[in-house]
Amino acid sequence: MMQEGKSSDWEQERQQLRDELGQRVKSLRLGCGFTLDMAAQATGLALSTIHKIENGRVSPSYENLVRIARAYGVGMERIYSAEDAPSPTTRLTVTKAGQGQKVRTRNFEYEVLCNALTEKKIVPLVTRVERRAPLTPADLEAHEGEETLYVLSGRVELCVEHYAPVVLETGDCAYFDSTMRHGLRALSEDDTRVFWACTYVDVDKPE
Repeated sequence: MMQEGKSSDWEQERQQLRDELGQRVKSLRLGCGFTLDMAAQATGLALSTIHKIENGRVSPSYENLVRIARAYGVGMERIYSAEDAPSPTTRLTVTKAGQGQKVRTRNFEYEVLCNALTEKKIVPLVTRVERRAPLTPADLEAHEGEETLYVLSGRVELCVEHYAPVVLETGDCAYFDSTMRHGLRALSEDDTRVFWACTYVDVDKPE
């Protein structure tokens, strides 16, 4: 069981991550000249959802972050990077161990790697996966692209639409089509982490 002091520290850190993400999302919306209503129409999200994200009151799902990035015409790295970060021209970037951008969503803590590189086709992540109850269809999400995950520690259950759930042990790898509804949960009491790479495909962007 997590000690009370550590639990309090984590809650403060989680709220800080939410606040920082919300500020970046709001800055991007204002940069587009969108009102909240316009943003809701462009993203397909409820106006109240966008307002809560911007104010750090909720942890948005990956699918919702993809919708926001697409509607605002930016790559996912703009969602995860500090808003005042310079726009690099290099095509090489390195993230040292533990120095990735941390982002907290509903059921995961992501460490976004190599987010200084713009216009990436792949978003690499180290993800801390939480234990939770068996997944239901309502827990599954779908979005454009493909994904692969490699279990770094612990055990996870991967649920992908049309397939039976599969248990992945440390060292196991899976690859799947992200357009099928999918979800992941930890089965271990121990710290459970995966390396997760998602393609970012903007199907609405003209060639």
